[in-house]
Amino acid sequence: MFDRLTERLSQAVNALSGRGRISEDNIADTVRQVRMALLEADVALGVVKEFTDNVRTRALGVEVTKSLTPGQAFIKIVHEELTRLMGEPSTGLNLRAQRPVVVLLAGLQGAGKTTSAGKLARWLIEKQSKKVLMCSTDIYRPAAILQLETLAQQVGAGFAPAQASEAPLTIARRALTQATLQAYDVLLLDTAGRLHVDEAMMAEVRSLEAELKPHERLFVVDSMAGQDAVNAAKAFNDALSLTGVILTKADGDARGGAALSVRHVTGKPILFIGTGEKSDALELFSSRTHRLPHPGHG
Repeated sequence: MFDRLTERLSQAVNALSGRGRISEDNIADTVRQVRMALLEADVALGVVKEFTDNVRTRALGVEVTKSLTPGQAFIKIVHEELTRLMGEPSTGLNLRAQRPVVVLLAGLQGAGKTTSAGKLARWLIEKQSKKVLMCSTDIYRPAAILQLETLAQQVGAGFAPAQASEAPLTIARRALTQATLQAYDVLLLDTAGRLHVDEAMMAEVRSLEAELKPHERLFVVDSMAGQDAVNAAKAFNDALSLTGVILTKADGDARGGAALSVRHVTGKPILFIGTGEKSDALELFSSRTHRLPHPGHG
């Protein structure tokens, strides 16, 4: 998913790799090219500025200027800063809580929440041997409730019934009771989205959080959403104090900008990435396995 960014960063820094000496002008020019590569990848401007400032500060320090191979030292700095930006490889969900552990999925309409709920249920059942109950509070789109019910059947999860005429809190309370009485390990709650962030959606998701006290609060975001992803991530993080991110449609995104931006804006780890339509197309995120750019290896 970082293919294009890797290529551009490699072009930017490889010119330095063979140099025996590096000047401030060399570094400034290369940092400028790195900045352009990140902006082309749709990384948010604030993220780009902080990243390039960190690279520039380190590059002008002792580790490059005193190095016997300053070009390689600079490349190493760029990669280390990218790795720091993305965080540690994901270990999945934190399920160390009294069952049923409530996992709430939130995000904009069209980001792939419902599909991701099905994938996550399958991952919990097959990889973690958990008994999972799925519930949809998306009363605005009855088709989403039906879709989740179908997905639950496909992956072997339970389904908490819901009607579009009911209030989301009523549905959620009943689902929690069902999960408790029937000894489910995990209650997976798929919430409603909108096409844009609005106060009604935020108020609803906050009320669900207050009622169910979810142990995991995951932001589901389309990897191709660009700046919209950053704005939505900030709004949901302010409302929910997110615990992690699921990045969808990563198979269609060669830029990687949303991944870098959302991770930075929320300060929360990317836990999973969706890599296709099928219910098993969900992977734990790792900056290594998902080709975090390593300039010099392009």
